[in-house]
Parts: sequence; C-alpha cells; structure tokens
Amino acid sequence: MTKKTIVLIGFLGLKFLLQFLLLSPEYDLQRDEYLHLDQANHLAWGYLSIPPFTSWTSYIIQLLGNSIFWIKFFPAAYGTLTIYIVWKSIEELNGNLFALILGSTGVLFSALLRLNTLYQPNSFDVLSWTALYFVVLRYFKEENTKWLFIGACIFAVGFLNKYNIVFLLIGLIPAILLTKQRKIFAQPKLYLAAFLALIIILPNLFWQFNNHFPVFHHLKILAETQLVNVNRMDFLRSQLLFFVGSLLVIISSMYALLLYKPFDPYRFFFWSMLFTLAVFMYFKAKDYYAIGIYPIYIAFGSVYLEKMFKNGWKKYLQPVFVAIPLLLFIPIFNVAFPNKSPEYICQHEENYKKFGLLRWEDGKDHLLPQDFADMLGWKELAIKVDSVYLGLSDKSYTLVLCDNYGQAGAINYYTNLKIRAVSFNADYINWFDLTKKYKNLIRVKEQGDGANEELKITAPFFQSAVLADSIKNKYAREFGTTIFSFTGAKIDIRDRIKNEIDEKKNYH
Repeated sequence: MTKKTIVLIGFLGLKFLLQFLLLSPEYDLQRDEYLHLDQANHLAWGYLSIPPFTSWTSYIIQLLGNSIFWIKFFPAAYGTLTIYIVWKSIEELNGNLFALILGSTGVLFSALLRLNTLYQPNSFDVLSWTALYFVVLRYFKEENTKWLFIGACIFAVGFLNKYNIVFLLIGLIPAILLTKQRKIFAQPKLYLAAFLALIIILPNLFWQFNNHFPVFHHLKILAETQLVNVNRMDFLRSQLLFFVGSLLVIISSMYALLLYKPFDPYRFFFWSMLFTLAVFMYFKAKDYYAIGIYPIYIAFGSVYLEKMFKNGWKKYLQPVFVAIPLLLFIPIFNVAFPNKSPEYICQHEENYKKFGLLRWEDGKDHLLPQDFADMLGWKELAIKVDSVYLGLSDKSYTLVLCDNYGQAGAINYYTNLKIRAVSFNADYINWFDLTKKYKNLIRVKEQGDGANEELKITAPFFQSAVLADSIKNKYAREFGTTIFSFTGAKIDIRDRIKNEIDEKKNYH
C-alpha cells in the first residue's frame, strides 16, 4: 500500500467518523428528514418539493431497519465521496502529496461537515456538482467522448436528486462558449449524451406535467416566504464562510485559471464560477445552494499552490496552508453543529449571534439556530400523540391530522401503533386514505394558530372534544404545538377533507 493510499484512507475514514461524532444524542432528526423518510412509503417519480432520488434512498434505509445510523450513513458517505473526487481531480491535474493533503483538508474542514450531518438532498447535490465538474475536467484533458455520456448520467441522477444542478449548466455553458473549448458544441456525441440525460429524467418530467408542475408553485412559495428575506450581500458573505479555511486556495485557483499556462484548457472554469454565482444572486437563492461550486476549485488551487511552494523559502508555507482550515474550523466547531445543549447555546448566545446563526428564515433572531430548533420536540410529539390514541375507547378509524409535514413525518417515524399521520402540507396532501369513514380525529395544531378557534370550528362535528396535550420543550420550533382529541364523528368528515384537498390543489 503506497503512502498516498494510506493518507487517502485516513482522510476518508476521518470524514466519515466525524459526521457521527458531531451530533449530540439529545437532538432528534430535523423536520425535513422525517418527510424524506416517509416518502419511502409513497414511492413515485416526483414529489411537490423534490425529485424522487431521496425517496429511493429512504426505501433502502427502511429495508435496513430505519435506524439513525443508516439515516446518517448516506449523507456521510456522499461527503466522503466528495473528498475522494477532489483527490482524483488533483491527481488528474498532476498534483503531488502536498496538493492532495491541502485539497482534502480544505474540503474536510468546511461547511460540508454541517451539510453532511443532515439527511437531505443537499449532500448528494454537492457530490453531483463535484462529480460533474470532474467529468468535464477529464473530457477536456483527454477529449474521450465516453466522458460525455458519463457526465450525462451524473447530471441526470443529480437532477433526479435536486433541480439545483441545472444552475451548474447555466453557468458552465456560456463559460465554455467564451473559450476555445467551445468546439465541444460541434461534437455530435454531445447531443447523444444530452438525449441520454433526457431519457433518464423523462419520467420525472412526465410526473411534473401530470401534476401541473408543482415545482413552479413550490418555487413561488419559496420566493414569497423565504427568498424574500435573502440579502444578496449576505449571500456573498456566506460564500466566504463555507470554505473559509480554503479561501486563499480558492482565490489562487481563480488566478491560476486565468493566468497559469498549464490551466489554459480549463480557463472556462474561471468564468463558470462567476456566471453561476451571478445567476444565484439574481434569483436571490439561499446561500447553501452554491456550496457545490467550490470543491473542484479547491483542487485547482491546491495544485497551483503546490507548484508555487515547491522551492526555496516558500516550501515552509506548505504546513501553514494545511493548518489554516483546521485552525479556523476550531471556533466554527463550537457553534455550527448540534453538539451543545440548548441551555449552553442560550447562555452563550453572542457566540452564535455574531455568525448570524440565530436568524431564521423569517428574518428574526431566536433562541437556537433554526436547524437546531428543528431537531427538538419531535419525539415528544410522537409519544404524546400515541398516548392520546391509546386513550381512545374506540381506536378504529382514527385520523391523525397535522398542520405541517414535520409533525406528520415525526409521528409516522416514531410510532409503533397502527396510525399514519397526514397533513394538507407538502406531499402529505396526496397521501390521505379516504377509503375509511373516520370516527375520531387527533388534531395537531401549530402554536399561534388559535387553539380556541380550532375547538370552536371542529368540536360541533364530534360528540366529544378535548385539548389533550401540547409540546413543552421551549427550545423546539414546535414549542406550544397543541394536540386535540375529537371523538364520535357526527358526520362523514371525508367530505370536508376532500374539499380542503381540492382547494389546496386548485391553488397549487
């Protein structure tokens, strides 16, 4: 086994292990994770907010037992593979061991450690971007058309994971057109490869068509409720933080791509970054959408700095540049991961506030970072809903109706009872079982939506109405969420459900 192989295995092993060590067991899963896991029970070629790839992974996780280990295994594996592809990119650019260590360290101690703790499409999205950039690099190095077809498959799978990868092409195509590499567009096999990608993604496009393109409605709602709070300067500031330990490496890559002779065939990468960031800024995208851009530039920068630090006094800068990502990671380690108790965070709120971590999507500061607050209260909710269900004298034909997908997903993940929670929110709107004539209703209502109003509106349709319990964890985003128990339905509530579903779908 060579020295390089040993070092590579060390980096991959450390990356994978860290993803588990950075999570404190007092936190539950994050709300999005529950929805993604529940998609395994409703396999389809598309969903209201994401394409189908995550549901396939969720199905595999379910077959493996649905344990926390396997839920966290996949994003950890995707992050580990991202480091591996950066390593291979450096090798393709003829980088030596220093460049390999520098690049791997930069990717390891970065925002990817945070991203890869969550079971969301984002980890595979970054892997897809990095892999596709790598394939583009290989094609222009070798001009072997097999890379066009490999690239088409990577793009297609990346598209079936998250539509965000389209922005890679939006930035890359005009960048290539600006350089002599534009001759690729005269290559007939490029269009055969594009056709292959289209064939792979076609089932999802048909699903979107048959469901009236819900992705556009999702983007509209996202723009109105979240992206409206995005500040373009904040977006740029965040880009500096994602790979702050490798910032000099990324800047060096941009200089090298523009002026370093051996990188002439890859000059389009310089323009590609600028175009992609410009498009993200124009659409006021969330800052983390752009994370997939940077790993390949760390590869270019590492190789360039290896050549610059090869001789003389500059070689003493090598350990300095390797140490920077680790040293800058230490203060980030203390605030960016759910490895501190909620009480600790509240006692040291200034440490979090200065990084803007307490600001949520609503543009306001809260007790905990939003993702952390989204990891609390779910198990409590599920236990209390189970308790209400077990307290019913007649448990048959009971509907559990929630306000949001996090509530429904968490209940379905934790319960061992024969209940399936639903909601008029997100994909759950398509998952109602309307073949049953429900006798009872367990209603999970968000705080602030009017508990008295819920009783007033719904109670007349049942023989009994009780405010059964609520979420007591003040640190949870779901703090105050109320659980109602309505028993003995006087009418067939399916009619009201159908009307509500129709209203939501017509609005969509």
